[in-house]
Amino acid sequence: MSAERLQKIIAAAGIASRRKAEELIVSGHVHVNGKVVRQLGTKADAERDHIRVNGKLLQGAQRHIYLLLNKPKGYVTTASDPENRPTVMQLIRGVKKRVYPVGRLDYASEGLLLLTNDGGMANKLMKAASQVRKTYVVKVAGIPTNEELEKLRSGVSIATDDGRRVRTAPAGIRLIKEGSNPWYEVALIEGRNREIRRMFERVGHHVEKIKRVRYGPLTLDVPPGKFRELTLREVDQLRSAVNQPIAQAANS
Repeated sequence: MSAERLQKIIAAAGIASRRKAEELIVSGHVHVNGKVVRQLGTKADAERDHIRVNGKLLQGAQRHIYLLLNKPKGYVTTASDPENRPTVMQLIRGVKKRVYPVGRLDYASEGLLLLTNDGGMANKLMKAASQVRKTYVVKVAGIPTNEELEKLRSGVSIATDDGRRVRTAPAGIRLIKEGSNPWYEVALIEGRNREIRRMFERVGHHVEKIKRVRYGPLTLDVPPGKFRELTLREVDQLRSAVNQPIAQAANS
């Protein structure tokens, strides 16, 4: 592996954001091959050099990877499937590190799916309390009334997979294409399984198509079935999104 700036290596390993990594370097908390490094321009090879942050050895094998996949319809968001249906893992062949989906999109849904080996980041993103906004484009059967849309915007009672009933958080909903089966943009800060489908069914409308187009600061920008690695800037933005105050996230 070629040499990279230390702050980039530290951020990619999930130890800290790039800005925090720079602070750690300047304050003398980073050692490379036994020597304190304080210069921000210093480069190292994460696979060959011994890098310690606050005394903890950073292993090359522990470096985190973050992928953005455009999930097509007809794939399940699991590592394996008892019904032998195609899984999203079959779409990311060639990735040397073992990664896992962050949350899920159901079999019939499409769009932006994150995969990573950063368990800490994944857990934060999957918690409802993270308040990270997720945006979808949704095609529904029939034309919802203004009253029905207002109910969805305010929150409705839906059933969960385990049979409980919960009230959905307020949602952002706007019409983006008129017709007998219109399209809406729907923004949520929750991520319950089949939540959008159950919301519209609650007011009497079947969801025909659903595609996630944004996840926090990330925008879907690859063709169906393709993926790319997040940039360092995107990883920093995602980390900031899960750590920002709830009120700020909910209003962003």
